[in-house]
Amino acid sequence: MLTAEPSGPVMVLVRPQMGENIGASARAMLNFGLNTMRVVDPRDGWPNPRAVAMASGASPVLDRAGRFDDLPAALADCDWVLATTARGRGLTKPVLTPERAMEQARAMIAQGRRVAVLFGPERAGLENEDIARANAIITVPVNPAFYSLNLAQCVLLMAYEWGRQTTTVPPEVTELAGTDLARAIEVERLGDHFEERLGAAGFFQPEQKAPGMKLNLRNMWTRLRLTRTDVQTLHGILRKLARTHGA
Repeated sequence: MLTAEPSGPVMVLVRPQMGENIGASARAMLNFGLNTMRVVDPRDGWPNPRAVAMASGASPVLDRAGRFDDLPAALADCDWVLATTARGRGLTKPVLTPERAMEQARAMIAQGRRVAVLFGPERAGLENEDIARANAIITVPVNPAFYSLNLAQCVLLMAYEWGRQTTTVPPEVTELAGTDLARAIEVERLGDHFEERLGAAGFFQPEQKAPGMKLNLRNMWTRLRLTRTDVQTLHGILRKLARTHGA
């Protein structure tokens, strides 16, 4: 279920494991005025009584939280996605500090766009397949000998930076020339269309390299900041090629 209009970026907890960490994340969000959480495939089910107990006065954040089976569904209505990670992932992505990330988030939200911030499960963080669906990465300069952050700590860092920038709006704005940025679900469907057509053409060879090739394509689409017009044009190109070559 997609929740009502958020007060800031949507905090998306991907495959969280402990209810206590979900509840503590809700408290951190409400401390700094954020009200929209989405929970993707939580290990211990949803709703979670341990999350409610830990949230204490922040239970309204949990009450309106959406529960999703997978990440594409959780991001379906989002226009700009940021992924938190403390280590390099071998993917070509813009890497932002929390300060810069929240500046961009404010600019996007001021233009009426929906922004999501992804947080991975406690044990190992986000997987590359999750990060490939993000437009940029947020990294905090932590001790390289001990870089693991608790889930709620990571949410707190992002929420604090959002709250700190009470009036800051960055000067950098992208001119969209009468169109809108494509939403995550639109980029997801474009990726599906490319995989379908390229698969039919025998592009994904050798077979053992196919998963990596598909991952690189997904990563490329989100990195390009496609508009809706871009997505429609690329769909049209694929359909025309398929008709011309009888695919």
